[in-house]
Amino acid sequence: MANKEPGMKVPEDLLYTKNHEWARIEDGTAVIGITDYAQNALGDITYVELPEEGDHFEIGKVFGTVDSLKTVAELYAPLSGEVLEVNAKLPNTAEQVNEDPYGDGWMIKVELADEKEIEQLLPAAEYLKLVSKQAKQKS
Repeated sequence: MANKEPGMKVPEDLLYTKNHEWARIEDGTAVIGITDYAQNALGDITYVELPEEGDHFEIGKVFGTVDSLKTVAELYAPLSGEVLEVNAKLPNTAEQVNEDPYGDGWMIKVELADEKEIEQLLPAAEYLKLVSKQAKQKS
């Protein structure tokens, strides 16, 4: 697991967006969530609004929102496709996104419309560089 920022987790087996979503690619599907950096920046997450199974999204389009004590943040689809499954636990246990963003805090599973889009995502090392740069700009 790549880890440059103190306490921030960036699993090497995932791909990332500049908007701080992650995707785990498995046989033509993607499990999607928000990164450890994103959940930390948002603070205590109180509610997650997700799409319904069968909904279609284009890459870069909003697929839901996350409410925290600090703000409401939009979630952007890292890849185009159809929602196969939604993490049904999250509306009642939104804190799972804070506690385990890469595990129990996953958000949706999507059947990929175009696997070539995967090439647009960032590997862990590139995402870490982006986050480090953003963290420096804030301080």
